Amino acid sequence: MRRTARLLAGTALAVAAAGVAAAPAYGGGTGTGTLDVYPSTAAPGGQVSVNTAACGEKGSAVGDAGSVGAGTFTLAPSAHEGEAIGQFRVPPSAQPGTYEIVAKCADGTRQVTGDLTVALTPAAAGQLQPHGSVKTGVGGALGTDPVQTAAGVTALAVAAAGGTWLLHRRARGDVI
Repeated sequence: MRRTARLLAGTALAVAAAGVAAAPAYGGGTGTGTLDVYPSTAAPGGQVSVNTAACGEKGSAVGDAGSVGAGTFTLAPSAHEGEAIGQFRVPPSAQPGTYEIVAKCADGTRQVTGDLTVALTPAAAGQLQPHGSVKTGVGGALGTDPVQTAAGVTALAVAAAGGTWLLHRRARGDVI
C-alpha cells in the first residue's frame, strides 16, 4: 500500500514537471486567440492570408512563415473586428507537407500559431484538371484521316487471313 502511494506520488510529480517544461519560453503566454490561415491548403506559388484577434483592437504583429520558406511578413490592424491581417506567398520551391506559421504581437506579450498545408493538387491551386492527349511520339490508335485508317485495317485483315491460310496448309502437309 505504501509502495503504491509512493508510485502514484512520483508519477504526479513527473507529470507536473513535464507541464512546467512544456510552458512557453516567451513572456506573456500564448494568448487567447489563434492564427487563422486562409486557405489552409495552398499550392506552391499561391497567396496565403493570415489573421488574428490575439493582439488587441489596434495591435499589429510580425508573422514568420520561414518554415515553408516565405520568411517574415507584417500583420497590420484592420477594420474587421479588431483583427490584424497579413499576407505572404508560398515559394514555388515549397515541398508538400504541413508547416507551422507563427505570429508574435508587436507588444511582445502574445504569440499565436496556425498550420498551412502545402499540396501539389490542382484543387489546392484552384486549377482545372488536365485534359487532352499525351504527346509521346507513338501515335494514336485512329488517325485523323478515315481513308488511311480503313487502308490500315484492310492491310491487317489481309495479313491475318494470309498467315492463317499458310499455317493451315503447313499443318495439313501441303508444300508451297
